[in-house]
Amino acid sequence: MTDGLVIFLLVLILACAVGALLAHDLTEAVVIFAAFSFFSAVLFAAVGAVDVAFTEAAVGGAITTLFFVSTLFRTDDPGAR
Repeated sequence: MTDGLVIFLLVLILACAVGALLAHDLTEAVVIFAAFSFFSAVLFAAVGAVDVAFTEAAVGGAITTLFFVSTLFRTDDPGAR
């Protein structure tokens, strides 16, 4: 069960990475990157690294996404929104 979950999460992480690279606007890329961070946190929790999972969820999923979104709304680029 755990091996199947790990493989499934790795496929989701890979799909998020490719999706973020192929995103046409920055907002879409930020949302996909946030999903990447949360899938990474779940993967770390699944393999038993709960402390790393908590840090990834807090820093990668929450704080970094908040910084990216606030930067998007502060820029003058119309393609960023």
